Amino acid sequence: MRVGVVGLGMGLFLATWCRRLGMEVVAACDRDPGRRAEARELLPDATLVDEWTALLEERLDAVVLANDFDEHAPLAIAFLEAGVHVLSESAACVDEQQARALLAAERRSAATYSFAENYVFHPHIQLVRTIVEAGEIGRVNLIEADYLHGMAPDAVASLIGDPEHWRGRIEPTAYCTHTLSPVLALTGALPTEVAAYPVDSADPRAAVVMLVRLDDGGLAITRHGFLQGEPDSHWSWFSARGSEGLAESVRAPGERAWSVRVRKDSWTDPGGNVRDEEREPAPLILPDGTRAESKAEGTVRILEGLRACVEDGRPPLVPVLPAVAASLVGVAGARSLRENSRPIPMPDLLAGAAHRAP
Repeated sequence: MRVGVVGLGMGLFLATWCRRLGMEVVAACDRDPGRRAEARELLPDATLVDEWTALLEERLDAVVLANDFDEHAPLAIAFLEAGVHVLSESAACVDEQQARALLAAERRSAATYSFAENYVFHPHIQLVRTIVEAGEIGRVNLIEADYLHGMAPDAVASLIGDPEHWRGRIEPTAYCTHTLSPVLALTGALPTEVAAYPVDSADPRAAVVMLVRLDDGGLAITRHGFLQGEPDSHWSWFSARGSEGLAESVRAPGERAWSVRVRKDSWTDPGGNVRDEEREPAPLILPDGTRAESKAEGTVRILEGLRACVEDGRPPLVPVLPAVAASLVGVAGARSLRENSRPIPMPDLLAGAAHRAP
């Protein structure tokens, strides 16, 4: 399987994992000569170029897009039109027009679009999904998800205050897919309305809370940005409350942060007993027989999913519709912030369009 990579920051990490999992990285692109030089050390046999359009001339089965956060959709559309399978590492789109263009391009293409949302496949979120799918906590009606960094104030200011960095130019709600994508994967729902609130009105760019209504009737509360007390499970904490119980990742240090607490109250038990237990996720064993780091499991599963799309004709693990839906929540959230936290309806992405079955 021949893979190309655009962007050699996060892209070099993904390229290294591609090679470790048995894929051939044959071409890569970055405008920064220093990054290309670093990539030469790790990808000695790959063609390295400074413009992504050159990768369209390569004989690729798939491309990994790891360029700047808010510049993925035009590249994804171009590669889909060339019949190349796409794995997009960051926001799928920055507005509704891009969303609809990407949906249309994927429908026309013989290739597939996959969203590289590794948080959907983190161990604690996978374990919550298993609990929900087994019916242990009943119908899910409230989900909470955090993606938080506990950085020092000067470090935060230098990052989101730098207009030359993508973190400095995007809206404070934009980087929401690490919270929204797991919500949509767990429920199979789509968002219908978004209201966003700054955590601190004196510093509104630092952290936001969003209330997201889902089309299955449930509600999601997401928190992301820069707040103290970041979770040890790769900055992620996740909770699902159902009609018969609760499943939430454990707020604990180290490896225990990947475990999940299950709580069912006495009325759900014929014997009147409260059930409150902690479960550890099963380890992921790599093809070479070693155990994957917990924080790398999502990346491994996403890349293996891409290979299954290319080699076995399997559908994407996170397909294009939930990808653009999660990304557009950030767009609606930004508008909500500008309009004094007014609830903003989401566009109907299904109107007039047929999509591949997930």
